[in-house]
Amino acid sequence: MTSDRTSPIRVFQVATGNVGTEMIRRIGRHPDLELIGVHCYTPEKIGRDVGELAGGDPIGVVATGSVEEIIAAAPDVVTFHGVFPDEALYERVLEAGIDIVTTADWITGHHRDRNHPHPSGRPVSEVLADACRRGGATFYGTGMNPGLCQILGVVHSADVAEIENVTVIESVDVSCHHSAATWVEVGYGRPVDDPALPAMLEKYTRVFADSIYMMADCFDLRLDDVAFSYEMGACTKDVDLGWYRLPKGSLGASYIKYQGVVDGVPRIEAHLEWQMTPDTDPRWDVKGCYITKIQGDPVIYSKHMILPKPGTDFSSPEAFASIGMTVTGLPALNAIRAVVDAPPGILTSADMPLRGFAGRFAGTASG
Repeated sequence: MTSDRTSPIRVFQVATGNVGTEMIRRIGRHPDLELIGVHCYTPEKIGRDVGELAGGDPIGVVATGSVEEIIAAAPDVVTFHGVFPDEALYERVLEAGIDIVTTADWITGHHRDRNHPHPSGRPVSEVLADACRRGGATFYGTGMNPGLCQILGVVHSADVAEIENVTVIESVDVSCHHSAATWVEVGYGRPVDDPALPAMLEKYTRVFADSIYMMADCFDLRLDDVAFSYEMGACTKDVDLGWYRLPKGSLGASYIKYQGVVDGVPRIEAHLEWQMTPDTDPRWDVKGCYITKIQGDPVIYSKHMILPKPGTDFSSPEAFASIGMTVTGLPALNAIRAVVDAPPGILTSADMPLRGFAGRFAGTASG
């Protein structure tokens, strides 16, 4: 559907975890958007004011717990910030004519199709595309990484001739990402000689193959394969982060590569340089930023550094963690107007107009 640029877009959010909690605050200050509802999976949260769930004052929006209530509210868009997708919810919302923007495990759909079979036996992307057609709705997946990190990789190539290789790197300390369920899935805290670890690392990060295919689409490059490789850093001592424990000898850091290969040569790469603690062997020189490296004529090296707003309160670990949650969710919020204006179907960042990546100035509204 097409948005009326004189009116805010009515948003119904799904999930109030780390990213979702931060986005409740951000939607309230976003000039394009109006939060009209929040869907929760935890029974104890249903019926509570979502402002209080987000750690603030009441805002007059009460958490609900059924898809029927989402559809009855008739929002313009649903934002989904769960850790893992809810494809049954997606299908029902899309066929009701409601657009979806998600930060959960989706960039192109290749990964979900290949690694997470739909109960019907059909590819997930086919199921969702059909729901989009039935409802005339649009579906879009993004985030910081995968998401904006790869978009920056593409944009940085605009002044490069004869590209040989494009590599984007997330080089970060992940101890501020307070989602124990996430790191249990990845395998952090398990002994590095646990034979299950490689498969766990790949299963959770396989969505980064999507990001390789998205970039290849922009470059009109046909890939032979997307290869996965890894290195693991073992904790050199017991580490207690307060919210997560890492015994000595357990996985506390990793370096993961997804490489898009053509004729045996890596051409497009996404690297994940993660540490939960610097006390690992081996350890990597984590730079706390997102890096784009392009081999070509000329050569490009760019750092995307994310710094806190001056005066930010860091009196608690949660306050510091909010930066990571903000940069994960805001690419979705800022894309909403472009998604609402887009034709029905599954949208990727390769199809998004430039304005779909634009933030908003303080105290302004679209017009």
